[in-house]
Amino acid sequence: QNASPRASTTQRVEVRTARGRGVSRVASVIMGTVCSHCACTDGLSTMLGGKRKHMPLDAASWEQVASIQRPRAGSWTSPLPRVQFDRSSTPMSADFEWCEEALDAASPTVALDGPLGASPTAVVADPDATRRRSREASEATAAKAAAGRGHFLTEQLYASPGSLPPPLSDKERLMRKLRTTATFEMLGKIPRQLVESTGAEAQALRRRLLNGATIVFFTAGYPGKRFVFERARDLGVKSVVLEHPDSWARGLVDEGVIAKFIPIDMSQDAEVVFKQSLEAIRGLAQDSQTLDADGVVTFCELSVPVVARLCEVLALPGHAPVAVDKARDKHWTRAEMKKAGLPSPKNMLLKSAEDLPSAVATVGFPSVLKPISGAASLGVKKVTSEEELKEGYAEVLSELQSLVVSSGALVKNDGSGTGVDANKVMDCTILLEQYLDGSEVDVDVVMSGGDWRYAAVTDNGPTLEPYFNETWAVCPSLLPSAQQKELKDLAINTVKCLGFQDGVFHVELKMTSHGPHLIEVNARMGGGQVHETNLRVWGIDLVEETLFASAGIPSRPYIPSRDPPGGAVAYCDINATKSGTLQNLDFLVPLKSKEGIVWAKPYVPAGSKVVGPQDGLPTWLAEIVVQKGNSREALDYLFHLQESLDPPIV
Repeated sequence: QNASPRASTTQRVEVRTARGRGVSRVASVIMGTVCSHCACTDGLSTMLGGKRKHMPLDAASWEQVASIQRPRAGSWTSPLPRVQFDRSSTPMSADFEWCEEALDAASPTVALDGPLGASPTAVVADPDATRRRSREASEATAAKAAAGRGHFLTEQLYASPGSLPPPLSDKERLMRKLRTTATFEMLGKIPRQLVESTGAEAQALRRRLLNGATIVFFTAGYPGKRFVFERARDLGVKSVVLEHPDSWARGLVDEGVIAKFIPIDMSQDAEVVFKQSLEAIRGLAQDSQTLDADGVVTFCELSVPVVARLCEVLALPGHAPVAVDKARDKHWTRAEMKKAGLPSPKNMLLKSAEDLPSAVATVGFPSVLKPISGAASLGVKKVTSEEELKEGYAEVLSELQSLVVSSGALVKNDGSGTGVDANKVMDCTILLEQYLDGSEVDVDVVMSGGDWRYAAVTDNGPTLEPYFNETWAVCPSLLPSAQQKELKDLAINTVKCLGFQDGVFHVELKMTSHGPHLIEVNARMGGGQVHETNLRVWGIDLVEETLFASAGIPSRPYIPSRDPPGGAVAYCDINATKSGTLQNLDFLVPLKSKEGIVWAKPYVPAGSKVVGPQDGLPTWLAEIVVQKGNSREALDYLFHLQESLDPPIV
């Protein structure tokens, strides 16, 4: 069933509802904000006693639900009040509170190209593998790495799944039974048709089931992900974070945001990290504050393979590890899509220069060179001729092979004999893939019970070639409804063909001149502005839906209106237009007085060395997010703001 069935080109999102036994499972009741947001007992009581416009299920069933209590729960509760998000279309006050000294400290931990790299900008291997920062930040990171960190992250970035244990066989997985957690015991006492209903009341019920659950977060990501843990706290979750000993997330315990922080030395290889994490999670059962875990989850890309295997061994809800491995291997993804009859760009693996002539015949031009394992934008380059292919292949291969891994950081080989050759740790195989023209989009998908329950399209602006740097985005999509449906169908069918059943997915695609094509599937909630965008525009909280899936609670996202409740959101990353030194951040200050700005935040501090497109991968200087009544208005306003900015680079 469509939440927005109109043939609009600007406002279209889809939510699938459960059907069966002749009972409509759409509850159109709009409840008070208390039970709608936190599903506390008082809120449910109020809900049950209030008036309803439509109640598809009898009141006795809801009263039965209200009496169900979590059979066992840890003693920890957050001392902080629960915060409710204002889902109205009015933007919140602009966020201009930044501390320049904290910008580097807030960056992730493992630099890819270290202090000896030729580029003034480092690509950073945070668990999302998406952020960039200055040379100074990179040097500080590499110095920390030299003290012994990041081997786990480096292994997952370049050679996933690395030394992690292999997945269970198909036969073993069929025989596997999920452990009876406290959440599952509660689920067993509730009619399935209630928990799988679509509506505000049913969403409140699912929040009640999650309230009090102990959820383990494997890796915290960068400090910008703090909102994830705050939202979990507001939902009554007892969060346990497994991370490197000096992670920023450690302080969340004293703040009352999370229940427990368990230090895991991430400088070890993945096998050791996995074993220690497994032992730590099992040990929670003896901790009276948490008791045993109801689920294990991550919001970080490089941690997804680990979490899938932890869930499999612990018999907790989670992705099948083989599905995750397929999604993280670009060539394997394409092969699965081809078997399923889905469109896939022409591609070929390049194991040596001898493969280039065959690749030209198979793939043609224009095409794109990219490392098969993925490494942010490292080694990704567009080529348009045989000569460019030869030069580009040699350039990318030389770049990869000239690096060494030193305590988790990728640095240039200085001839000192320290570190391990990168090609002994990472897969240096390169993929040549057909270049996809057209506009790029993101499709955020919620799956539950093997089928999709929510899918929304966000348009992305043209990338800065040849490095494919992102520019802007807007939601809802401005594409025609028919094209949006094609893109959503491909995203959903790809997620299914890889073997995923439940969870939140960030799928990147292109609408080309010959139809939709996949770029990649991320088996977790998208980073950056993705959560904020879906929440503001459609009122769908992807953190909440991720936590539901991690605990085995069905997902049925609820949109109360046919129109996007929040109008439209547009955002952009401000790229450096030339190389030099960023003198100050004053160019962002005038935005504070502008109407409709959600936030404007710098990525790098004043004094940073930055790179323009003429010299390499451009540096992201800042991000801007705006909210307006419709997509066209939001995007035009964003463009106007961009044109008014003149970052002082000398």
